[in-house]
Amino acid sequence: MTAQKVALIIPALNEEEALRHLLPTLPHDTISWQIVVDNGSTDRTAEVARAAGTIVVQTAERGYGRACFRGLQEARRLGAEIALFMDGDGSDDPADIPEMLAPILSQQADLVMGSRVSKRAEKGAIPPQARLGNWLVSRMITLLYGATLHDIGSFRAIRCKQLARLNMSEMTFGWPVEMLVKAARARYRILEVPIHYRQRSHGRSKVAGTFVGSVKAAYYMLSTTLRYALTRRNAWMTQRSSL
Repeated sequence: MTAQKVALIIPALNEEEALRHLLPTLPHDTISWQIVVDNGSTDRTAEVARAAGTIVVQTAERGYGRACFRGLQEARRLGAEIALFMDGDGSDDPADIPEMLAPILSQQADLVMGSRVSKRAEKGAIPPQARLGNWLVSRMITLLYGATLHDIGSFRAIRCKQLARLNMSEMTFGWPVEMLVKAARARYRILEVPIHYRQRSHGRSKVAGTFVGSVKAAYYMLSTTLRYALTRRNAWMTQRSSL
C-alpha cells in the first residue's frame, strides 16, 4: 500500500473496555497515527488508550462532531494526509481498514463511507430504529443532493485537505450528515464500501442503545439535512430575484 500518512481518529466517550479489546487489533502497518479523542469520559478511556500506545487528545465540551473536529485538528498538526474516522465501541472491524483506504489511495473516490447495511454486516448489529432513521436520511440526501447512499455510518475516510475545505461546523450528531451534504454539494466522489459491521463489543450505545439517544441523533441528522437544503434553495431564490 502507498506510504501516505493516515491518521485513524476514534471519538470515544466511556469506552474503556471496548478500547481495551479494539486498540491491539488495529493494523499498524497501514496507520501512521492512532488518535483517541476522549470526549469527557468518566471512566479510564484515556488511560487505556495511552497504555496501548495511542495518542490521546481531549475535548472540554461533549459532542460527537466536536470530538471528530478535535481529532482532525490533531491529525493535521501531525502531518496526516488522510483522516480515517472509526467508532471506538468495537462495532467497526479494523480488518476493513485497507478496503476503506484503497479508493482514496487510488484516487477513485474523495470520500469513502463504510456501509453497515450490506450482507457483510452482522445480523442485528443495527437496531430497528437506527436502521429506519438511517434509511430515511439516506433517501433524503439522495433526493436533495444527488448522492446515492444507503447508510449514514461513522466509519469513513477522506483526505484531510478536502475535509478542511468543507468548513465543518456541526459539533453534535449532525457532523456525519453535514460532511456528506457538503461533500455532495462540492461534487466530491462519494463511494460506499460494504463493511463487516458488528454488534458493539462492550457497554451500551449512547445513541441507538437508548430511546432518548436515538431521538436526539435522528433530530440532528434530519435537521442538518433539511437546513442545508433550505440554505441552497434560498440562495437560488435570491439569485433568481436579482436577475
